[in-house]
Amino acid sequence: MHWHLPSLSALRTFEAAERHMSFTKAAVELNLTQSAVSRQIRLMEDYLGVELFQRVNQRLAVTEAGRAYAEEVRRVLHSLQEATLRLMSYQEQGGILHIATPSVFGVKWLIPRLHSFYSKHPDILLNIVTRSKPFDLESEKLDVAIHWGNNDWPNVVAHPLVGRELVPVCSPAYLQSIGTVKAPGDLAKAALLQHARRPNRWQEWFDAHGAGNVNAWAGARFEHFYLITQAAVAGLGVGLLPRMFVEDEVKSGRLVMLFDDGFEGSDIYHLVYPEHKSNDAKVGKFREWILKQAQEDGTKGSAA
Repeated sequence: MHWHLPSLSALRTFEAAERHMSFTKAAVELNLTQSAVSRQIRLMEDYLGVELFQRVNQRLAVTEAGRAYAEEVRRVLHSLQEATLRLMSYQEQGGILHIATPSVFGVKWLIPRLHSFYSKHPDILLNIVTRSKPFDLESEKLDVAIHWGNNDWPNVVAHPLVGRELVPVCSPAYLQSIGTVKAPGDLAKAALLQHARRPNRWQEWFDAHGAGNVNAWAGARFEHFYLITQAAVAGLGVGLLPRMFVEDEVKSGRLVMLFDDGFEGSDIYHLVYPEHKSNDAKVGKFREWILKQAQEDGTKGSAA
């Protein structure tokens, strides 16, 4: 078969130039000279018979054809890189395991424990990406994911992990500004930091504590727990957060735990994966490891 393709080096040069919109920056990334990048692009345009870039007012501009081609080239280069990494990392029982996790879960819980996974399975290479919103495992070509919720995701296998216990926290300065808080009803004078995808979580907390006369929706909304944690540290209000995520801040004095009653919400972090991945060797090893980690956390009392 005769391939009508520019060279791989030309494609990499073109992708970098379009991404940076600069031949000079592309040259720095690829360890080439600016003139070498310019020559590669010119030869590529001659080969394709299509203009990819134009000079407009002394600035580089990509043509419509160039922009469309760059998107396809970038996608193919990423796929080729993934295939190459899979080949390079493959061993008889190894390979790459693609994992998606909320950023705060990854930073606060998953990553600090991964050394024990690697010690048991050094042949498996983990590729970890962060996601803050629901997503489709199949369309993103992910093997497993960490979701926070109530096991309400279709077409996946879900295993509960950690994070059900919620505690109200705020900065010492914010607590001083609102005065003494002795009972849940005293939070009526506070700004309650809200989780955008779980707007009823504060109301559930007040209902569980018999404080029904508080406006449970009075406060700014944030997309995920990390932002709520940072908002609480910054003194913007009171956050209702998984205990596992704020223990360090409470120990350091950056946050104060207002009530320590072990309130359990309806949501918890889950390990999820498509049903057809159930017998995948890499998924099985990761599942066994992370469920054991969650069980040990529960035994230590730091998670549900």
